[in-house]
Amino acid sequence: MADEELLAFRRSWKQELTDKKEVKRQDADPAVRPGSPSDPGESPSTRRQEGDGEPKYVSIASGLLDGRTSPLLDRLQEERTKKQQQQQQQKKRRHHSTADSCSSSGSSQQKKASKEEKLVDQLIHDLNEVNDIPFFDVELPYELALKIFQYLDCTELGRCAQVSKAWAQLAEDEVLWYRLCLKAGFRPGAGVCDAPCWKSTLRDCRCSHNTVRSNWKSRVGSIIQLQYELGKVLCDVSSCDNFVLAGYTSGDVRLWDTLHWDSPASYLKTNSLSANTEPRPPVSHVQVSSSLAAATYQDGCVDLWSTETGGPPIHHYQSAGGGLAALALSPDSPTLASASGPHVRLDHCDDRGYWRTVRRARLPKPVDSLLLVPGRAPGRPLVAAAAGESVYLLDPRGEEDEEPRLLHSVYGHPVTCLAVSASQLALGVKSSGWAMHDGGNKVGADDQLKGPIQVYSVETQQPVMRVGSSLGDFTCIHLSPAQPLLVCGNKDRRVRLFDLRSGGPSVVSLYAHHLGVTAVQADDWKIVSGGGEGLVCVWELRAGAKLWEMHNRHPVRHVHFQGSTLVTANIPDEKTPRGACITDDDLTAHRRHRGVISRYDFSEDATSQDHILPICRSNYAESYGYNYNIGLAVPYDVLSGLHPY
Repeated sequence: MADEELLAFRRSWKQELTDKKEVKRQDADPAVRPGSPSDPGESPSTRRQEGDGEPKYVSIASGLLDGRTSPLLDRLQEERTKKQQQQQQQKKRRHHSTADSCSSSGSSQQKKASKEEKLVDQLIHDLNEVNDIPFFDVELPYELALKIFQYLDCTELGRCAQVSKAWAQLAEDEVLWYRLCLKAGFRPGAGVCDAPCWKSTLRDCRCSHNTVRSNWKSRVGSIIQLQYELGKVLCDVSSCDNFVLAGYTSGDVRLWDTLHWDSPASYLKTNSLSANTEPRPPVSHVQVSSSLAAATYQDGCVDLWSTETGGPPIHHYQSAGGGLAALALSPDSPTLASASGPHVRLDHCDDRGYWRTVRRARLPKPVDSLLLVPGRAPGRPLVAAAAGESVYLLDPRGEEDEEPRLLHSVYGHPVTCLAVSASQLALGVKSSGWAMHDGGNKVGADDQLKGPIQVYSVETQQPVMRVGSSLGDFTCIHLSPAQPLLVCGNKDRRVRLFDLRSGGPSVVSLYAHHLGVTAVQADDWKIVSGGGEGLVCVWELRAGAKLWEMHNRHPVRHVHFQGSTLVTANIPDEKTPRGACITDDDLTAHRRHRGVISRYDFSEDATSQDHILPICRSNYAESYGYNYNIGLAVPYDVLSGLHPY
């Protein structure tokens, strides 16, 4: 039975193959096909419309693709007939074998079938050619290829653009260059649709960045001294973005908006309690952010203003413990922290604009410094407070009677400076006294305990590393928010830079200021430091050399740079100086006692006249052209009454 079924299957298979060959032979013979070109009653266009049942517009488009038009139809048909006859003659002359003739006929049929493809199939084929990106021996979808290209930098994208047209089109995608622009630190917070061409935007930003760096190194730019004549002696200075806030011994608080010098928000009014007090209490601390400005007075009052509206304070309270020792303002949320003695108060603004106290705490010792951790979630601020030898962390989620969390404490080693970033907290400790180390009490003669810097993780609240060792005490410290760098100043007159990735010794150690370092800040290529002698120095990290320096009379207490701007403040230690005359009622009449705020802008063009210092543009005819810093004449001076030869 099995043999009979197998024979029957073979016979049916042969019959099916024979039928298929006859059908193909009939299709190949134009005389047999109905409606062929030999039939004078039908045209190709009519046959396409009636036989296929296609819409008229589809048949017209297909006819245009095939090159058929009604006036040229006969001519095209004659040319096709001539071509067929020539092909037959060439085949007879070449005397190809039967297999070659079969292959040639098969290829001609494939070409004819490809010409008769429909319009929709051709559109799909074109879309596939655009969306498929060739990767060596495979073709990937455009989205997957874009996912691979996002890991390349600018140089690698330029090399890939030279491979093929498809790769060049992919390397010019706006999403790739948008991500590269944000990764480089340009245009933060921008969207993909905010620029017409992100590649050119990145190129322009890099050119501007290189120009600013060159101006920094060559000290090419403009300098403006921010002065408030009625403020008397300068007490404290703070700066953020384009805002500069200063407090004076007269009780006045002055706000400068460097982008809008005539802004009405620059005039801040004092609260009624301090304004009606005679004499008015001096300002003790000031802090400013991009949206808020705060100040504390020696009578314990705290005022908070809006940088957009100015005028009277939007929030005010008075501390029960007297004068305030520390003030902190969050850079990215409406949160204010203040400390009076051992008492710490944390105020926050809700979504409706109402300010309320979210946490009060009492520490064992008076608070020396206070900082708010940046980058926190809305409504969850975190306060770092240094009190004596200990550092505490406070958040608003704790109960009123709950003790603050102890982060660091070493007996006999007071905290001298404190700095915080979004992920780390660094502090410097004093190098004298007893210390609890390795399970026992040791005198401060141990070299490892002399002026170290402790680095803690904000998330885990555990020590990460211990860097720095010097004979003096650390006076100032700064954590770079963009790079894992820590820069600090010491009483031994040196500025040290540490790489937190390695945790080893200092990468750079510079002999900077002979009266000690009082303020410092660093980024990926430069360090700006200020000293007790009044010098502001700019250093280059790679060369370890000083680029330039500027001098003023009083110690430098504030240094802050961002992009192309630098703000420095020389704040006098003596707030009630003695005047030039004993009988002088106003002892602050002379500018040399007041302090000075300087703002440098290195984005100016070198060819403009604004990059020349004001003292160098003096003509000696105006009174404000003279001050105590004149030491020599420069070529830019124009003497009044001087006639050319």
